[in-house]
Amino acid sequence: MAEYKLEVTTGNMTNAGTLDYIHVTLIGTEGKSERTELDNFGVDFKSGTTAIYTVKTRLSLGKLLLIKVEKDALFFLPEDEWYCSKIVVTTPEGDVILFPCYRWLSRGELVELRGGRAIKVFEDEHPLLIEHREKELILKKSLLYLPIAILPEFVTEHWKEDDFYGFQFLNSINPNVIKRCSELPPNFPVTGEMVKPFLKKGSSLQKEMEKGNIFLCDFKRMDGLPAKAYDGESPRVTAGLCLFYINPENKLLPIAIQLHQTPSEENPIFLPSDSETDWLLAKMFIKNADFMLHQSVYHFMNTHYLAEVFTVATLRSFPVIHPLYKLLVPHVRYTLQINTMARKSIFAPAGILSRSSLGYDGMTELMRRAFSELTYSSLCLPDNITARGLESIPNFYYRDDGLKLWNIINSFVKAVVEYYYPSDSEVCKDTELQEWISEIFTHGFLGHKASGFPACFNTVEEVIKFITMVIFTVTGQHAAVNNGQFDYHSWAPNGSLLLRKPPPTTKGQSSMKTILETLPNVGQTVSFANKKPVPLGTYPEERFDESAPKQIIKEFQAELSCLSEAITERNSQLEVPYTYLNPAQMENSITI
Repeated sequence: MAEYKLEVTTGNMTNAGTLDYIHVTLIGTEGKSERTELDNFGVDFKSGTTAIYTVKTRLSLGKLLLIKVEKDALFFLPEDEWYCSKIVVTTPEGDVILFPCYRWLSRGELVELRGGRAIKVFEDEHPLLIEHREKELILKKSLLYLPIAILPEFVTEHWKEDDFYGFQFLNSINPNVIKRCSELPPNFPVTGEMVKPFLKKGSSLQKEMEKGNIFLCDFKRMDGLPAKAYDGESPRVTAGLCLFYINPENKLLPIAIQLHQTPSEENPIFLPSDSETDWLLAKMFIKNADFMLHQSVYHFMNTHYLAEVFTVATLRSFPVIHPLYKLLVPHVRYTLQINTMARKSIFAPAGILSRSSLGYDGMTELMRRAFSELTYSSLCLPDNITARGLESIPNFYYRDDGLKLWNIINSFVKAVVEYYYPSDSEVCKDTELQEWISEIFTHGFLGHKASGFPACFNTVEEVIKFITMVIFTVTGQHAAVNNGQFDYHSWAPNGSLLLRKPPPTTKGQSSMKTILETLPNVGQTVSFANKKPVPLGTYPEERFDESAPKQIIKEFQAELSCLSEAITERNSQLEVPYTYLNPAQMENSITI
């Protein structure tokens, strides 16, 4: 009998310890040990402690190569990640080998540790270690295509460029406003001569509109909103229009900007051929409007506050035994808590958003206007994309990943709902389900029939679509509008909630000094700078007892995993990756 002594050290940071089971398997040149639980008398793996364990094998394993470490759930306790600093092994032959770890381990995760001695690639000889090394690099290259710390640096270097500006209206934090333009609004008098230099040689604005290559962002919803006074003056908020063109290289470029809704001599149309600072200033005011609309409407109202409606109705209308309660409860977890906190620190009279160009009153009025126009179809991504004419615009990763995610969620919901509701009559006679949708329609959407939101359910198909929308909203849509805020807006000139000066009324009068005076000062910028999520598809509590929904959940998780791998592979080929709809990086509910 051979004995291996293991000294296992848990990190000394807060919450580094775990109550979960930890198992190890030792792998050597002559074989491997049994999978062994590390368990001493009392509590194991407390923060800042080292404990000694023994692993026994029938014979020596030869040269020790790897340690497999696995973390498994202890009953139904919530997840608590474990920070393993290192494992030191003393072999039966008396060798002492350091296996560094220095990382967090999640439940169900398996980590293979190598001995700590530095080895260059050509020094590895054992096939098992060569394979381990290759797998590690493949994983790193697939995940670390562009680390998050680098993306803000990319933004600081490229924020002035027109193609990166256009890219952000598709794949930054607000891909919700742009739409195809087949006819110019009458209050946006862009002429063909104005934009001809920016189009394909020999083409025209009319031809490009007919081809479907012209797009528009129109912020008319913001027209006339009250602005907050700064330094004794109230900067007028931009309710502008921005025209975009997809060029032959498939780059989306801004080609004309008007900063207010009503044309006039004091509301010129800015063009890329204007002075650098004039054009830059015009783009900054459009981004300011876009950012305020994003935060108040597409982030807070259309994800956080809608999720709150769904959460309250779910908690009020369904008993815990109801199948749809079991389906939905992981997707409403902690939402009330984060919204309560947001109302105090972010969307409040003295909150962060009150320091925007609109201020609290203006942002609230913007939400009121947007809510009065909110429709059911706008929350259903396939319908939304079609309505905006964006089915074929290239390099629109939000659409590509979002539609795939929508379909995966829809298939999952369809399987669960059809299992419990084999016919439309089952839907109609479920009074708890009808109460749930009635509460949402009455209290969430104020009984507004023109919105298209259902007041009741008559068919299985209607239930499937609505629940798909609910789950997509609190997972994918929230991730799309939330997770990139630091990436794109930690560099304030690329997009700020506050611009201190009014929009320009003439051309040729700006300078870099104007730009700096318009941007917020350092203190104001810092105030705008923005828990480990439970990944989408995680059902931490075993609520379903039947085998069918358990299998459906497994298939759902497998499809999400495949999508995650495909997105990761695609992103490895992109200069600016789109990560926000990667299921592996998306939370299961709105908790942040």
